Amino acid sequence: MKAAVLTAVDNIIYTAAPDPVLQKGDLLLRVKAATVCGTDIRILRGRKTAGIRYPSIIGHEFAGEVVDAGGHSQFKVGQSVAVCPAFACGHCDLCKAGAENLCSNLVAMGYEIDGAFAEYVRIPTQGVASGNVFAVPERTPPELIALAEPLACVINGQEQVNIKPGDTVVVLGAGPIGILHVKLAKLAGAARVIVSQRSALRRDAALAAGADMVIDPVAEDTVERVKLETGGHGADVAICAIGVLSLANDAIRMVRPRGRVNLFAGFVPGAMAELDVNAIHYKELAVTGAFGLTRAQYKRALDLITSGQIELSSMLTHRFPLHDIAKAVSAAESGAAIKVAITAA
Repeated sequence: MKAAVLTAVDNIIYTAAPDPVLQKGDLLLRVKAATVCGTDIRILRGRKTAGIRYPSIIGHEFAGEVVDAGGHSQFKVGQSVAVCPAFACGHCDLCKAGAENLCSNLVAMGYEIDGAFAEYVRIPTQGVASGNVFAVPERTPPELIALAEPLACVINGQEQVNIKPGDTVVVLGAGPIGILHVKLAKLAGAARVIVSQRSALRRDAALAAGADMVIDPVAEDTVERVKLETGGHGADVAICAIGVLSLANDAIRMVRPRGRVNLFAGFVPGAMAELDVNAIHYKELAVTGAFGLTRAQYKRALDLITSGQIELSSMLTHRFPLHDIAKAVSAAESGAAIKVAITAA
């Protein structure tokens, strides 16, 4: 098969690769579409290394078609499917506590297991048996199905802050994740969503996604503007959708007493920040993190997409065939795109 093979830091090449070798119970899929995640860029640039191998195939946001059902009667050849790419063990203490996204033995597609920047991808029997593979309607474009993974991660983050109807929500950063936070917050009933973003292109994208107002943090102080817009009270919720350390304190300072803050984005390994602990203490703030997704959150994301309850087509600004992987990565990394899809030939 042909694949985009990660051979070293800063080097991903379109080349011939060995066909997946199936073990008993494995599912073989033809990749119909995959989308480029910011984490894929971090892996390529050597800024994320946990679980990464060289050579390997990355890509964890994807949709496929069954080529070999591996003896699983619930699937048939030619069927369209989606895959929650994180496989929990199901028996560690965290899994038993319902936190399978934090599983002590977690393995994932595009990390420990070869991913979807390829013509074909193998889904280990572990992932099939644990219910990580979902049938999806033929009518839903596969590149939209691929967005179920990032949407599920955003669902995880918003569950941490429990957005309620009438809330004022601030999203710091309007990359693909920030845009998903805007859309999901509006779906949850947020009365007002405010977005802070340096890029004019992405501020416009945030407005198109449903944000009620945008702030250019270069031109004005985001914290002061949020307070002004909320009559001095502060927002109900602030979400850091970009991994900039200083934004953690901005988020803490811009929410009202008993406000909720979610540090959604990943930060540079080993990074330490001085937090305004008095603001957390005296305002009784709830500050949470968010990592990954669960199967239930992935299923909810799929349901939102396939039912049309959330509109994501507008996010797919660029499409490339697999052999143009270099162009796809460049578009995603440059900031010129919102979301980049790699489509089957």
